[in-house]
Amino acid sequence: MSTNGIFITTELTGPVGAQVRDLQRRFDPKLANELPPHITLLGSSGAGPIAPDTPLATLRAALEPIGRDAPPLHVRFEPPYRFVGREIVVLPVDPHGPTRALHERLKAAGLPFESARYPFTPHCTLSFYPTLTAESLRVLLAVRVDEPFVIDRLRVYHTRAPQAPKHLFDIPLAG
Repeated sequence: MSTNGIFITTELTGPVGAQVRDLQRRFDPKLANELPPHITLLGSSGAGPIAPDTPLATLRAALEPIGRDAPPLHVRFEPPYRFVGREIVVLPVDPHGPTRALHERLKAAGLPFESARYPFTPHCTLSFYPTLTAESLRVLLAVRVDEPFVIDRLRVYHTRAPQAPKHLFDIPLAG
């Protein structure tokens, strides 16, 4: 999968965003400094990144109708888990229901994107870069983020590693 492409995320805000940011700072400071805590809705699972040369006007034309029609989503994190065979610990969101429906609408928006290597697994990453010790893994897997939160906007980024992702624009969910 390319590291040069356009991703659609939603940023965690409020108390949940602060709690997750604190966890990231504690267990993976490099990750915490890259972007605010977020869930990737399109670009890393279920559908690969949107082609990086897609014009902004084309992106907006495809995404704005989705934002007008899609209501904000009320979601909760499930207990964390470690991706099999990887040093990545995440807080997953139920991949079905409204989150899946929004992902499928984004996928069907007519934008050119790459194939994904993984099925749709919406999540917020807690630890990505460090090698986990038995103790850090135990503590991360015991974390619970119980407060519900709202996904109320899409954030569109151009990611081109190793450069920092570039924020392109936001689309509010207003349906």
